Amino acid sequence: MKRIVMSEVETIAQLLEQKTLRNKAVQGINLSNLAIDWNTIDLQDALFLGCQFVSSEQECLIRGRGAHIFPSFDGLPYNPYRSALYTWQELMEGYDPENDVSLDYRIYQHFIEHGRYHPDIREALAQRLHDHAIDNALHELLGYNHDGMTRKKGVGFMGGHGVLRTDPSYRKVAQAAQLLAKQGYLITSGGGPGIMEAANLGAYLAKYSPGDLDQAIHLLCQAPACDHPKHFAQSQRVLEMFPDGTDNLAVPTWFYGHEPSNLFASHIAKYFSNSIREDGLLAISLYGVVFAPGSAGTTQEIFMDATQNHYGSFGYYSPMIFFGKRRYMKETFLFPVLQQLAWGHPYADLLFITDSPEDVAALIMQHPPRRVS
Repeated sequence: MKRIVMSEVETIAQLLEQKTLRNKAVQGINLSNLAIDWNTIDLQDALFLGCQFVSSEQECLIRGRGAHIFPSFDGLPYNPYRSALYTWQELMEGYDPENDVSLDYRIYQHFIEHGRYHPDIREALAQRLHDHAIDNALHELLGYNHDGMTRKKGVGFMGGHGVLRTDPSYRKVAQAAQLLAKQGYLITSGGGPGIMEAANLGAYLAKYSPGDLDQAIHLLCQAPACDHPKHFAQSQRVLEMFPDGTDNLAVPTWFYGHEPSNLFASHIAKYFSNSIREDGLLAISLYGVVFAPGSAGTTQEIFMDATQNHYGSFGYYSPMIFFGKRRYMKETFLFPVLQQLAWGHPYADLLFITDSPEDVAALIMQHPPRRVS
């Protein structure tokens, strides 16, 4: 049976250009004010996702011509059918450290109040549709080909969310991310504070000098912890001082919504489901993952990434860089454990350990992903 690939129609301008909507998805468009003669358009197996209609008669007409309609959800602070990733400006509009009315916080509060652990069926469906929409927008950004490789060369950074801006590992991660972003890699993090912010910061400043990065970190260190009252303001000062940032990606979750997304990611793929988010974050980092010092969450991500490599789950073996010899050789022994696990497998020679930002960048560049045969 021939595979049908559906294209997407996400704006009114795109919709008006269509001569047929057969096998196309119309996403989140208000159709109530458009003068379209639906009787003249092929609608067989078209999808209408969260669109607004002028009347129930119009909906019946569209269904009668072979289309499928997924209804909108009222009363939600988020759009389950959104067609793009978030930006920090969208999420953080209205933020105030003492009276936060930002979209990010309102969605988090809704999530808590409507079943963070056990949502009812309506809320669960809305959340899953939202996360599917984020998946879709993320795949469009990365640009997958038929072999599962991405046009963007994604490198993930994992590490502790509680690491202070004054910590030496924060600076090292920012330096490594800056070096890699200068070489065209799309730096990706979990989007929160600590090591995640350091990675997004370094990538954001890829067009700037190492001295500029030092200056930015100096400013941020004046509010070292994420609960400091000036944490957000110091980030804004850096953005104002260095306005021409390089694209990079954050993949956070409202499951940990008490941690606001950092401001240095240009694209934010924020999920409700933490399990989908964690597995996906590692899966899209096909050009490698850098593990800075972290605690239980980072340890979990190490073994999740090792599992993906061990079985070639996504079609490629990718380098795993352990960024901290003391942490991974003396305090936890995780690097020797992974070496033993990988023994005899194709990814065994893609495991590295270093304390040098320059080595991190060099190892990623020297060891591109390998196709699973």
